[in-house]
Amino acid sequence: MFKGVALSVLASVTFGVLYFFSKLLGDLDSQQTFGWRIISTLPFLTLFMLFSGDFVHVKTIYKRMIEKPILLLLLVITSSLTCFQLWLFLWGPMNGRGLQVSLGYFLLPLVLVLAGSIFYKEKLSKFQMVAVAFAALGVGHELWRLGSIAWETMSVAVGYSLYFLIRKKIGTDNLGGFWWDILICIPLAIYFTQTGFNAYGQFMDSPSLVLVVVGLGFLSAIGLGSYILASRYLPMILFGLLSYLEPVLLALASLALGESIAKEEWLTYIPIWCAVGVLVIEGTIHLYKQKQRKKNLQLNIEKFNQH
Repeated sequence: MFKGVALSVLASVTFGVLYFFSKLLGDLDSQQTFGWRIISTLPFLTLFMLFSGDFVHVKTIYKRMIEKPILLLLLVITSSLTCFQLWLFLWGPMNGRGLQVSLGYFLLPLVLVLAGSIFYKEKLSKFQMVAVAFAALGVGHELWRLGSIAWETMSVAVGYSLYFLIRKKIGTDNLGGFWWDILICIPLAIYFTQTGFNAYGQFMDSPSLVLVVVGLGFLSAIGLGSYILASRYLPMILFGLLSYLEPVLLALASLALGESIAKEEWLTYIPIWCAVGVLVIEGTIHLYKQKQRKKNLQLNIEKFNQH
């Protein structure tokens, strides 16, 4: 379990560091940054999967595509969804919208809870009902304040949920499926690297930018790979709890980069943070009860052996 916890924390910290990376990208705009991130991530992701043994999933999905070509069309859809999220992840802090993006990551688990209830008929626990109520209060305040909720927030919360649901439905919810999503997006990524002023000349003017782009790909592969591997080694509840570390770090990174929460926005953020807190409490109680059950079972086995 320690290995899973370490991988999950490594993933969250890596994603937080990536927020700060936006300040090292010189004059690259968000489209160019996205393009170079996709291109530089693929080789490191491939190495990571070869090392972890996950590359077998790439081959399995390829065989499925040969048997059912319709799968390629579905992969184009999931590729579009994930690549948009990867673009938005760096676009946010580069354009002073990091807090809105991080709020989307806070809302994401709650949207997934609702999606599970609607699409998979999963029953909400009392804690989850309270959490959803808190989240609804925060979203409701934002709707009352602005007439809408930030598109960045909704794009993360709803877009990622749709992405996860589709991947689960078509059986590509593993690192191999993500590898295909990145590969399919490479032509678009190459196009984006050529946009903007002095697209390639910037690397001549600032050779260190090459190292920054390589670091961008390396960190992306480590973060995403560690996140997927952590889901293998951890109970789902604990994995879910640790995943809340990421939006906390993203929010802190946004504040460190100079963003701020306006006075009228606190009634949006606080209820959503409370919703996350309720889910953390529920998960902690569940883990405690699970530990107690294992402890009692062990005691009963020892008593039985003594008799």
